[in-house]
Amino acid sequence: MANKEVPNQQNNSDEIDLGQLFQMIGHGFNNLFKAFLRLFLYLKKNIAILAGLVILGLAVGFGLNTIVSKTLKMEVIVKPHLESKNYLYDVIDEIQSNIKAKDTLFFNSLGIQRIDFAGLEVSIARVIEGGSSESDLQYLELLQSFDNTDAIADIVRAELQNKSSFNHRITFYYKNAGLGEDFANKVVSYINTNPYFEGMLKISRANATSRIEENQELLKQVDEIISNYTNGLSNQNKNSISERIVLDTKEQVNIADLFEYKNLLIRDIESKKLELEERTEPIKVINFGKPRQVQKSFFGKNIVLIPLVLVTLFFLFSFLVYLNKKSIEISN
Repeated sequence: MANKEVPNQQNNSDEIDLGQLFQMIGHGFNNLFKAFLRLFLYLKKNIAILAGLVILGLAVGFGLNTIVSKTLKMEVIVKPHLESKNYLYDVIDEIQSNIKAKDTLFFNSLGIQRIDFAGLEVSIARVIEGGSSESDLQYLELLQSFDNTDAIADIVRAELQNKSSFNHRITFYYKNAGLGEDFANKVVSYINTNPYFEGMLKISRANATSRIEENQELLKQVDEIISNYTNGLSNQNKNSISERIVLDTKEQVNIADLFEYKNLLIRDIESKKLELEERTEPIKVINFGKPRQVQKSFFGKNIVLIPLVLVTLFFLFSFLVYLNKKSIEISN
């Protein structure tokens, strides 16, 4: 008999526990509904005040947007040459420091006679570019398969410098549209007036020009050798033709290597021509942007921010009044 009564007692206790659980859930929903109802009644009671604060905030925000001058910005994309990246960042820091110090003498020395420091700021950052394409990787792998000649070393060095030399964005912020654009032009001109890099640039351009002339002479000699070889084919039996050319010194040259060497000379000439076109200034200007207005975030606009602040202050004031009322009731 005792064994039969134990399961019945366990079933009754399980039913009681489930009943209490459902009862607690019901109380929770009731409390949640009451809290929502209190919030609804609070908003209904103060709807006029809240609507007035929102309208007032919108009016004040619209007025401020009309009165306060907009911040403009201009972006200049540049590419440093001759290892001038550190110099570029140092000179931008120098200019920004003089802006904070409002050093008019420094800017007068740059030819900037009129300047408005309100909202004026200069910053620089690297332009993030995409990774190397598959064709670039294949080209570098192809270069590694050749002999370690001077021409190959120069091409590899030029490729590595090109991949490691990133473009940089100089951003000018200002409020005076009439003076900001002139300020940006004068600053970019000042950056490129460094005597050391100007001298290095002249030497680099002279070396590139000399290299092009030497390669062109070598290319003529290679073409002449290939032409003589081609003309000699007609005087020989095709079955006895060798793939090597016998020079006067009795040394044999592989015709395939000769064509590869010709292609390397052509590629090196093209690379040096591009270098002459690019390296006209120590800091090459890739794109000089146009002025445009700085776009603020949604919550950063006065027409949205001010109503939000007023409504938040009202809720905070109401909460403090509620706390004060409860503290008085407890003290009594």
